[in-house]
Amino acid sequence: MMNSPQIITPYETILAITGQMLDAARIGDWDRLVALEKDCKKLVEELIAENDGLPLSSQFQQRKAEIIRKVLADDAEIRSITEPWMAQLQSFLGSAGRERKLSQAYVSGSSG
Repeated sequence: MMNSPQIITPYETILAITGQMLDAARIGDWDRLVALEKDCKKLVEELIAENDGLPLSSQFQQRKAEIIRKVLADDAEIRSITEPWMAQLQSFLGSAGRERKLSQAYVSGSSG
């Protein structure tokens, strides 16, 4: 049977990883961000699977709530950093695709 400190440890680990994810997003280290995101997802899935609903002391319940709030805040900040970058990338890829289609149409149109 797990005690309160053992139950809270996975939450602390997830918090540490989301902090690293935020750092990676801030400096534009997208490869690291993706790798950390995979690690975080795995930990969250394990936490959900292992959560047996054991009660926490009020101290640990409060700490768990603080951790969850901080993880959500980090996630929101990560999204505020990555969403504009993703939109820019999507725009770039879309224009590159249109340019390629135009070039292909020009080549096939001029060969006939």
